[in-house]
Amino acid sequence: MTRAADPDRSDTSTPARAPRDTLRRLERDVVGCRACPRLVEWREQVAEEKRAAYRDEDYWGKPIPGFGDGKARIVVLGLAPAAHGANRTGRVFTGDRSGDWLFRAMHRAGLANQPTSVSADDGLALTDAWVTAAVKCAPPANKPTTDERDACAPFLEREMALLRRARVVVCLGGFGYDAAVRHFGVRPKPKFGHGVEVELDGGPTLLCSFHPSQQNTFTGRLTEPMLDDIFHRAVELAG
Repeated sequence: MTRAADPDRSDTSTPARAPRDTLRRLERDVVGCRACPRLVEWREQVAEEKRAAYRDEDYWGKPIPGFGDGKARIVVLGLAPAAHGANRTGRVFTGDRSGDWLFRAMHRAGLANQPTSVSADDGLALTDAWVTAAVKCAPPANKPTTDERDACAPFLEREMALLRRARVVVCLGGFGYDAAVRHFGVRPKPKFGHGVEVELDGGPTLLCSFHPSQQNTFTGRLTEPMLDDIFHRAVELAG
């Protein structure tokens, strides 16, 4: 005689397993996040008001997940999406001047199949590289608060855990560097500087670069040869 299952009775013989994390699952969780009211309000306001140059485009207006090669040995870590760049296109470092510099350099280093990134469906593909940001939503004045930074940290933790082959983290700017230092528990923290390398016991090498923001590229603080040197060094370190 077969006994019908009792829906109110828990079966303790085979405990349920937590679902295995994946990059696709992480992407879904990032895109659906509404944890920070100020960032949600700002990203959606920007997507509604738009910039005049993009008034006929539909803005993404959501958090931005990382993208690239899931088997990447090189991870590029930036600050946050740009309000009219990734917040518009839906792909990190896409559609703004910082991304123009970044992907040209990655293309010259053999990490990207093309030197431009204008939309999420423009055919850009990365080889042995993954690009992400420490904060997943565009922040007002490009300055997330400490609480917003900390609220996003678990996403970076999951991301780095899933990128198991990572051997180099290219930290774009001091914010990206600080996020990497916190994630890997680096103590004491070496001073940030362009070209600074921090070797981690049992972990990837942190390779620092000035951020390819207009503030740095327009003033000559960061030049294209300087950024090229960073990515050629990242390829060398990745082996």
